[in-house]
Amino acid sequence: MSGQIKFGTSGWRAIVADEFNVANIRLAVAGIAQYVKSQPAPHRVLVGRDPRFLGESFVDTAAAVLNSYGVTPIVIPDAAPTPAISYAVRTLKTSGAINFTASHNPPEYNGIKFSTHDGAPALPDVTKQVEAAIAQLQAKGGVAPVVSPGKYETADVKPAFLKRLAELVDLSAIAKSGIKIVYDPFWGAGRGYTTDILKEAGVAVESVHDYRDVLFGGHAPEPDDHLLGDAKAKMKEIGANLVIATDGDADRFGIVDGEGTFIQPNYIIALLFDYLVETRGWKNGVAKSVATTNLINALAEFHKVPLYETPVGFKYIGELINEDKIAIGGEESAGLTIRGHVPEKDGVIAGLLVAEMVATRGKTLGEQLRALFDKVGSYYPVRENFHLTPDTMAAFTSKLKVDPTELSGRKVVSVVRTDGLKLILEGGSWVCYRLSGTEPVVRAYTEARSEQDMESLSKDARAFVLG
Repeated sequence: MSGQIKFGTSGWRAIVADEFNVANIRLAVAGIAQYVKSQPAPHRVLVGRDPRFLGESFVDTAAAVLNSYGVTPIVIPDAAPTPAISYAVRTLKTSGAINFTASHNPPEYNGIKFSTHDGAPALPDVTKQVEAAIAQLQAKGGVAPVVSPGKYETADVKPAFLKRLAELVDLSAIAKSGIKIVYDPFWGAGRGYTTDILKEAGVAVESVHDYRDVLFGGHAPEPDDHLLGDAKAKMKEIGANLVIATDGDADRFGIVDGEGTFIQPNYIIALLFDYLVETRGWKNGVAKSVATTNLINALAEFHKVPLYETPVGFKYIGELINEDKIAIGGEESAGLTIRGHVPEKDGVIAGLLVAEMVATRGKTLGEQLRALFDKVGSYYPVRENFHLTPDTMAAFTSKLKVDPTELSGRKVVSVVRTDGLKLILEGGSWVCYRLSGTEPVVRAYTEARSEQDMESLSKDARAFVLG
């Protein structure tokens, strides 16, 4: 055994054969099993995975450990999207789910996401109990190997999930519009979900990277602009109106519009918020993480709905979904969900809703975004990672403890400490700093009100970290 098992904003992740080894998997699952047994029955847990290396073997290991603790495992045989697993927790009324995935992380990683009985990512009070149980087991020398997983139930989570998506998205409007779509699952768990539901509805859709590759083409399965070249080429080849992409476990999305432009997630969340208020009439609120664009704030004010600003971590938005306080919740890191759906990030529904929005409005996303700016003002967000030396880390950590009054001559009008340090500047621009919990990196989120000021503000943000 090596390393400490810690559940961060999206579970525990580590490098396979290093800290993510069978001994530690047994420990993690045993810790979860002890938590589940402390909760009301039924003690049944879904066990799923994305298509990463050794996923099937890890699922068998988890099933064996759960059985040994008196918790019934329900195994999902095929790779499945995180949101589909989340939905199955609710429909099958299980005690939760163990999902073997490292999401958008590089192929050498794997991880465990634990969802509770409501289908939401486990909140800190739960993961602390799991970590405490793991620590006790470690102190006793670990968990003995279980020779066989024993008998277990299986579940196909796909049909019910696709049925739910068809209830939430106007698929007929997409089909009637005649738009063509390219889908890129990045060799991940989204394979066969987006394409199947669109084809069934009569939508013209073609895919790239639609086969299993445990190395994800040799890079992280992350639907970012610089990795969408093949999808853009296919788009040009067939004259498509839209590219939809999802990450390794299909909880994040990437979108390229009809003009061939990557539309950053901040803008997609804002556009969909505006669209859902307009088409569904939902006025119950909107949620965003502290690092997500203030275009959401401006739209909340415009539509006269409550705004909830949460720490980073989708579990906080999931709580608000479960309480039916919001129409939509999103994070700038390409996670969103909507009212009446799972309290978990869903890249599949995000892509389908974007397709519906393009089909219904009959305009490219670029045109729609320009119209949104005309309505509530312009916002230009950027995220950068700065790697720190031990000296710069120590100096910056000290800076974080003090409330600055200015940033490179810009007046700080308020300081927000919901998560990290967020400085609201005169004129509506802002900077937010968050230290990584796993590496010597600070994430700097900046947002300017004009393109001209964006570069200048980014330099000022960098100077505060490294200067």
